[in-house]
Amino acid sequence: MPEGDWHTEPRSQVLAVLKRHWAHSPRQAYVSTALPVYYPEEPRFAPDLLVVLDAEPYSRDKWVCSAEERGLDWVMEVHAGGDRKKVAEDNVHRYARLGIPEYFIFDGGRLTLEGYRLATPEARVYTRMEPRHGRHVSEVLGLELQVEGEHLRFWAGNAPLLESRELISRMRDEAMGLQRRAVDAEQRLSEETRRRDEAEQRLAEETRRRDEETRSREELERRLKEIQAEMAKLQKSRK
Repeated sequence: MPEGDWHTEPRSQVLAVLKRHWAHSPRQAYVSTALPVYYPEEPRFAPDLLVVLDAEPYSRDKWVCSAEERGLDWVMEVHAGGDRKKVAEDNVHRYARLGIPEYFIFDGGRLTLEGYRLATPEARVYTRMEPRHGRHVSEVLGLELQVEGEHLRFWAGNAPLLESRELISRMRDEAMGLQRRAVDAEQRLSEETRRRDEAEQRLAEETRRRDEETRSREELERRLKEIQAEMAKLQKSRK
């Protein structure tokens, strides 16, 4: 039975993260949730999350292994205890028998993660994964998984795969940063314009003073010449 938010929220978050990851990857993959899966001569089952590598990512209403000519590559079950936990633990044997390379169990209540892997393609019993520095390594996905706070974090190397809420928050922060930089640039432009206008005013004032000084000097030189001419006339008349 569904387990409310403890079940649906982590499943939705992981689905969105993985779909976004493969949408930006050069390698394609089909990612789905609660999809009916049919293996030959096996009861139908619908894992919380599944990934099939190199499969066309178009929408499906079921996965029929005989028609698709392949089975699942990666499965995750999400639970918060109770009967669902028993089913998830039973699937450790079933999924291994079906040859599904990796199987993860995320407990959204206790915030624990278990990982299982087939040691070889021919193996039909899982080997339990041991985390490395707090992370489980998914060789199938090429990603690492870690319980972080109340969420399940995926890593591509040292880069975290962000959830939608984190992407929105980052985009909001980037938008606010761009807005702040735009305001700062506008203020700097306004200040530079003010300084340029003041410099132009000082230049105009300096030019005006120089023009006045030039006119005054020319006027003095003209009057000096007039005085010198009058003095020359006086001297000549005295002779």
